[in-house]
Amino acid sequence: MSRRALQFPSWLPIDPYIMALLGTVVLAALLPASGATADVVGGASTGAVSLLFFLYGARLSTREALDGLRHWRLHLTVLAATFLLFPLLGLAARGLEPLVLTPQLYSGLLFLCLVPSTIQSSIAFTSMARGNVPAAICAGSFSSLAGILVTPLLAALLLGGGAGGFSADSLLKIVLQLLVPFLAGQLLRRWIGGFLTRHKKALGYVDRGSILLVVYTAFSEGMVAGVWHQVTPLRLGALLLVEAVLLAAMLGLTWYGSKRLGFGRADRIAIQFAGSKKSLAAGLPMASVLFGAQASLAVLPLMLFHQMQLMVCAVIAKRRARDTEAVSFPSPAPSPLPSRPQYAGADAPVPR
Repeated sequence: MSRRALQFPSWLPIDPYIMALLGTVVLAALLPASGATADVVGGASTGAVSLLFFLYGARLSTREALDGLRHWRLHLTVLAATFLLFPLLGLAARGLEPLVLTPQLYSGLLFLCLVPSTIQSSIAFTSMARGNVPAAICAGSFSSLAGILVTPLLAALLLGGGAGGFSADSLLKIVLQLLVPFLAGQLLRRWIGGFLTRHKKALGYVDRGSILLVVYTAFSEGMVAGVWHQVTPLRLGALLLVEAVLLAAMLGLTWYGSKRLGFGRADRIAIQFAGSKKSLAAGLPMASVLFGAQASLAVLPLMLFHQMQLMVCAVIAKRRARDTEAVSFPSPAPSPLPSRPQYAGADAPVPR
């Protein structure tokens, strides 16, 4: 069998990082951290999360964020989709509990609806679809920044005691573990921004490694607490179906809703990709703080949704690109010379 036959289709992006996450889950199932080892791993996970948000803060350009305020209608639309429409749909799914989803899986689904949008993949898909890339950059940044405060507050309001012991102490942990390091990164950006830019690739491994450590810690706690007996293949299939409906609803609402609001095509593309997606990088650390031993079940819907959104949005982005080319260049006249591609990066790789 040829090597080409073993490759996945280009429209079906299997994120290698998702495979690493799944491998980490398997490792936690086979060799969960317990006892003194769990204390060490838990401490390392806490430090890794703080480092992760410190780097987020140090990378976010305050000047770019302020410049993006000029397109405030677009950013408010994305924020409304992320922190209003998504939670409303999550609350509407409460009727599926407990016949379709267990209480723990529903809490994870609702938490998924409270998580901020992505930055990197929203930008990449907007670029592939010939959308407003600067708007996508600012919209994703604003959503991530707002999520540090809005996500735990919404969790306190909507999840309450269902968030695995959620309390005022959890809010304090969010502030100390996520917000304070983020603000520290912003304050030190002036002096360390250049270093971070030069070592962007190496620090990317730090980001991913930190999240893998969070996943291992959460799923180890879940194994020790015996929470995985609540998940059956039937429940898992039901969760995937519910998430597919959720994603389809948000893709439709952001696309057609932005049209009704009078946005142009390029802006609608940015709104659709930034407003319909959820950040795995931001959601996992927050879940580990909010849900405790139940975090493994809480982050399962987010992990599945993350891969689903990459696959679906990759197909949509390529279709939007073809539609844009058809509108911009209708019926070109025949030419004796081979035409040059109109855009660079049309087949850019799907983000991890």
